[in-house]
Amino acid sequence: MNSLGGLERRIMDVLWGSDAWLTVREVANRISDSGLAYTTVMTVMNRLVGKEFLLRERTEDGRTWRYRPAAGREAYVAELMLSALSETGDRIAALGHFARSVTVEEAEALREALPPDPPGKRP
Repeated sequence: MNSLGGLERRIMDVLWGSDAWLTVREVANRISDSGLAYTTVMTVMNRLVGKEFLLRERTEDGRTWRYRPAAGREAYVAELMLSALSETGDRIAALGHFARSVTVEEAEALREALPPDPPGKRP
């Protein structure tokens, strides 16, 4: 799983915060650092396409690309969590530690997200 660098994360935050496809110019205008060059934002967005974080398509006039996230922020965070779990020698211990550190509401959300037990699997 590829992690995001600082500028990549800021670009993804802009795109995750929008329901629409955005052009490089629109993303560049929404990033707080107005000192960033358009070409810098364009280069980073093209790299994000290559890393499969972004999808792109031509605008109606065919002159410009527009972009949107390939998946939501939640899917990205879930992939980071799974990647972190793969780094440990004991996934069960890591999951147990994680489960003991969540709030009551988060624990309930985890229980609700789990699939039902298959027949005959519980003692």
